[in-house]
Amino acid sequence: MLLMQFSAAGADFPSIDTWTPEEIQAHIGFMHEVNAKLAADGEWVQGEGLAGPQQARIVRAGEGGAPVVTEGPFAETKEFLAGWWIVDCETPERAVEIAAHISTAPGPGGRPLNMPIEVHPVMSAPLQEM
Repeated sequence: MLLMQFSAAGADFPSIDTWTPEEIQAHIGFMHEVNAKLAADGEWVQGEGLAGPQQARIVRAGEGGAPVVTEGPFAETKEFLAGWWIVDCETPERAVEIAAHISTAPGPGGRPLNMPIEVHPVMSAPLQEM
């Protein structure tokens, strides 16, 4: 699983709500191209971009299991999950290559964002050592 994290503290580019429509379209177009290439190569499983923290909700079980919902925006939020992909790769190194390519998504002025992409193996069963 490849996780695209956004950190306002660590970003050297402005928030996407300040980008021009052309810059946003270039960014989204790049993501569509990545997804199409992964699908053509047989590595695509699933992926989505996520809305920002302003639309997020935190849910906990309350009394009797009833949902207790905390609505955003969360002023203390400095990092959030911006999107994710599940890829089926032959090797862990291939997943790292894909993550590095995704990190080059264009931002303002067409410059690569170099946004960090976390690479996590998806477990289907407990590790044998456990």
